[in-house]
Amino acid sequence: MDEHDEAMLTRVADYQWGRGAGTALFADGDPEVTHTSSGRPRQVIGADGRLVTYATDGRFTLGVAGGKRLHAALPDGRYRVVVGDESEPFVREGRNAFAKFVSDADPGIRPGDEVVLTHERGEVLAVGPAELSGDGMLDFETGVAVSVRDGAEADGND
Repeated sequence: MDEHDEAMLTRVADYQWGRGAGTALFADGDPEVTHTSSGRPRQVIGADGRLVTYATDGRFTLGVAGGKRLHAALPDGRYRVVVGDESEPFVREGRNAFAKFVSDADPGIRPGDEVVLTHERGEVLAVGPAELSGDGMLDFETGVAVSVRDGAEADGND
């Protein structure tokens, strides 16, 4: 990744998830950046898989590898949604997480925010956009809380 891409992508990540997110996502090794035909960054891929995709709206969409890096680097629970045993196998398969199964959520989450779904044990299960606010996930008994984009395989390395 060249210096220009790294500086720009780090700023976007810090804006989207808070200070330190860009360093967490892009400082480990030298991720590969693919570009569109116009030269705009598109995919950022690390040794552990797809970290993020830089969408046309100027925000990132998370990959599971990126979600794991954010989870490790943001220990304060930012952009985190927690589910229990009932949801784990379904969320890992890429199925949506429902509000009735959410046991904890960052109150700062807004609908549309990219979030990391974790198990109560702390393992990363999936990533995707929030459909409800963090408080709404805890208040509602029905409805989709997070539209899961990618589920994480149970490999013991979470």
